[in-house]
Amino acid sequence: MGSGKSTIGPILANTIGFEYVDVDRLIEKKTDKRIIDIFAEAGERTFRDVERQTLQEVSSLDAAVVSLGGGTIANDENFELIHNHGVIVYLQLSPEEILQRVHRRTDRPLLKDSKGNLLNGAELDARIRELLNIREQFYSRADIIVPADKKKVGATVDEIVRRLKGLV
Repeated sequence: MGSGKSTIGPILANTIGFEYVDVDRLIEKKTDKRIIDIFAEAGERTFRDVERQTLQEVSSLDAAVVSLGGGTIANDENFELIHNHGVIVYLQLSPEEILQRVHRRTDRPLLKDSKGNLLNGAELDARIRELLNIREQFYSRADIIVPADKKKVGATVDEIVRRLKGLV
Protein backbone atom coordinates (compact mmCIF):
# COMPACT_ATOMS: atom_id res chain seq x y z
CA MET A 1 0.00 0.00 0.00
CA GLY A 2 1.47 3.31 -1.11
CA SER A 3 4.65 1.68 -2.41
CA GLY A 4 4.37 3.21 -5.87
CA LYS A 5 3.11 0.16 -7.77
CA SER A 6 0.71 2.21 -9.88
CA THR A 7 3.47 4.67 -10.78
CA ILE A 8 6.33 2.25 -11.28
CA GLY A 9 4.31 -0.53 -12.97
CA PRO A 10 3.47 1.33 -16.21
CA ILE A 11 7.01 2.72 -16.50
CA LEU A 12 8.53 -0.72 -15.95
CA ALA A 13 6.14 -2.26 -18.50
CA ASN A 14 7.04 0.38 -21.07
CA THR A 15 10.77 -0.05 -20.38
CA ILE A 16 10.73 -3.79 -20.96
CA GLY A 17 8.06 -3.75 -23.70
CA PHE A 18 5.32 -5.50 -21.72
CA GLU A 19 1.62 -4.81 -21.28
CA TYR A 20 0.62 -3.12 -18.01
CA VAL A 21 -2.32 -4.38 -15.95
CA ASP A 22 -3.59 -2.99 -12.64
CA VAL A 23 -5.75 -5.58 -10.86
CA ASP A 24 -7.62 -2.98 -8.81
CA ARG A 25 -8.54 -1.01 -11.96
CA LEU A 26 -9.72 -4.25 -13.62
CA ILE A 27 -11.91 -4.98 -10.61
CA GLU A 28 -13.38 -1.48 -10.73
CA LYS A 29 -14.09 -1.84 -14.45
CA LYS A 30 -15.56 -5.33 -14.04
CA THR A 31 -17.84 -4.35 -11.14
CA ASP A 32 -18.47 -0.76 -12.21
CA LYS A 33 -17.65 0.25 -8.61
CA ARG A 34 -14.69 1.81 -6.86
CA ILE A 35 -12.72 -0.49 -4.55
CA ILE A 36 -13.68 1.62 -1.55
CA ASP A 37 -17.37 1.23 -2.47
CA ILE A 38 -17.07 -2.54 -2.82
CA PHE A 39 -15.60 -2.69 0.68
CA ALA A 40 -18.31 -0.39 2.07
CA GLU A 41 -21.25 -2.10 0.37
CA ALA A 42 -20.24 -5.76 0.27
CA GLY A 43 -17.29 -6.10 2.65
CA GLU A 44 -13.70 -7.22 2.34
CA ARG A 45 -14.58 -10.89 1.83
CA THR A 46 -16.61 -10.12 -1.30
CA PHE A 47 -13.83 -7.88 -2.57
CA ARG A 48 -11.23 -10.62 -1.99
CA ASP A 49 -13.40 -13.12 -3.93
CA VAL A 50 -13.62 -10.77 -6.93
CA GLU A 51 -9.91 -10.05 -6.58
CA ARG A 52 -9.03 -13.77 -6.65
CA GLN A 53 -11.17 -14.33 -9.75
CA THR A 54 -9.53 -11.36 -11.49
CA LEU A 55 -6.09 -12.60 -10.47
CA GLN A 56 -6.84 -16.00 -12.01
CA GLU A 57 -7.83 -14.26 -15.25
CA VAL A 58 -4.66 -12.18 -15.49
CA SER A 59 -2.36 -15.02 -14.45
CA SER A 60 -2.55 -16.43 -17.96
CA LEU A 61 -1.16 -13.26 -19.55
CA ASP A 62 2.27 -13.41 -21.14
CA ALA A 63 4.63 -10.44 -21.14
CA ALA A 64 2.70 -8.33 -18.62
CA VAL A 65 3.58 -6.25 -15.59
CA VAL A 66 0.71 -6.68 -13.14
CA SER A 67 0.18 -4.32 -10.21
CA LEU A 68 -1.56 -5.93 -7.28
CA GLY A 69 -3.32 -4.41 -4.31
CA GLY A 70 -1.30 -4.52 -1.10
CA GLY A 71 -3.32 -7.42 0.30
CA THR A 72 -3.69 -9.47 -2.88
CA ILE A 73 -0.64 -11.59 -2.24
CA ALA A 74 -1.35 -12.02 1.48
CA ASN A 75 -2.86 -15.49 1.34
CA ASP A 76 -1.37 -18.81 0.33
CA GLU A 77 -3.64 -19.48 -2.66
CA ASN A 78 -2.99 -16.10 -4.28
CA PHE A 79 0.71 -16.22 -3.49
CA GLU A 80 1.12 -19.62 -5.15
CA LEU A 81 -0.91 -18.57 -8.20
CA ILE A 82 1.24 -15.47 -8.67
CA HIS A 83 4.51 -17.27 -7.91
CA ASN A 84 3.73 -20.06 -10.39
CA HIS A 85 2.90 -17.63 -13.21
CA GLY A 86 5.43 -14.85 -12.85
CA VAL A 87 8.11 -13.01 -10.98
CA ILE A 88 7.07 -11.30 -7.75
CA VAL A 89 8.61 -7.89 -7.09
CA TYR A 90 8.18 -6.34 -3.64
CA LEU A 91 8.65 -2.58 -3.41
CA GLN A 92 9.70 -2.50 0.23
CA LEU A 93 8.94 0.57 2.33
CA SER A 94 9.31 1.34 6.00
CA PRO A 95 6.10 1.90 7.99
CA GLU A 96 7.13 5.54 8.37
CA GLU A 97 7.40 6.01 4.60
CA ILE A 98 4.05 4.31 4.00
CA LEU A 99 2.45 6.57 6.61
CA GLN A 100 3.92 9.62 4.90
CA ARG A 101 2.57 8.50 1.51
CA VAL A 102 -0.96 7.45 2.54
CA HIS A 103 -1.93 9.62 5.50
CA ARG A 104 -4.14 11.90 3.36
CA ARG A 105 -5.52 9.24 1.03
CA THR A 106 -9.27 8.71 1.23
CA ASP A 107 -9.39 5.70 -1.11
CA ARG A 108 -7.84 3.12 1.23
CA PRO A 109 -10.66 1.12 2.87
CA LEU A 110 -8.34 -0.69 5.27
CA LEU A 111 -7.18 2.66 6.66
CA LYS A 112 -10.64 3.55 7.92
CA ASP A 113 -12.44 2.69 11.12
CA SER A 114 -15.60 0.58 11.31
CA LYS A 115 -17.74 3.67 10.63
CA GLY A 116 -15.82 4.59 7.49
CA ASN A 117 -13.87 7.45 9.04
CA LEU A 118 -10.22 7.94 8.12
CA LEU A 119 -7.79 6.84 10.77
CA ASN A 120 -5.19 9.37 11.78
CA GLY A 121 -2.19 9.74 14.02
CA ALA A 122 -1.38 6.79 16.24
CA GLU A 123 -4.34 4.72 14.99
CA LEU A 124 -3.20 5.03 11.37
CA ASP A 125 0.38 4.21 12.30
CA ALA A 126 -0.77 1.16 14.26
CA ARG A 127 -2.96 -0.09 11.37
CA ILE A 128 -0.12 0.26 8.85
CA ARG A 129 2.23 -1.65 11.13
CA GLU A 130 -0.43 -4.32 11.73
CA LEU A 131 -1.02 -4.81 7.99
CA LEU A 132 2.71 -4.95 7.28
CA ASN A 133 3.21 -7.46 10.07
CA ILE A 134 0.51 -9.74 8.64
CA ARG A 135 1.64 -9.36 5.03
CA GLU A 136 5.41 -9.48 5.51
CA GLN A 137 5.43 -13.31 5.63
CA PHE A 138 4.30 -13.22 2.00
CA TYR A 139 6.18 -10.11 0.87
CA SER A 140 9.48 -11.48 2.15
CA ARG A 141 9.15 -14.48 -0.21
CA ALA A 142 9.15 -12.27 -3.31
CA ASP A 143 11.61 -13.12 -6.08
CA ILE A 144 12.92 -9.55 -6.07
CA ILE A 145 12.86 -7.22 -3.08
CA VAL A 146 13.62 -3.59 -3.87
CA PRO A 147 14.06 -1.14 -0.99
CA ALA A 148 12.09 1.88 -2.21
CA ASP A 149 12.24 4.38 0.69
CA LYS A 150 13.25 7.84 -0.58
CA LYS A 151 14.27 6.36 -3.94
CA LYS A 152 13.51 8.03 -7.26
CA VAL A 153 11.12 6.22 -9.59
CA GLY A 154 13.72 5.89 -12.36
CA ALA A 155 16.28 4.35 -10.01
CA THR A 156 13.70 1.86 -8.77
CA VAL A 157 12.72 0.87 -12.32
CA ASP A 158 16.38 0.52 -13.31
CA GLU A 159 17.06 -1.75 -10.35
CA ILE A 160 14.07 -3.96 -11.15
CA VAL A 161 15.14 -4.25 -14.80
CA ARG A 162 18.70 -5.20 -13.77
CA ARG A 163 17.46 -7.80 -11.31
CA LEU A 164 14.92 -9.23 -13.76
CA LYS A 165 17.73 -9.97 -16.21
CA GLY A 166 19.19 -12.36 -13.67
CA LEU A 167 15.90 -14.28 -13.36
CA VAL A 168 14.54 -14.52 -16.88
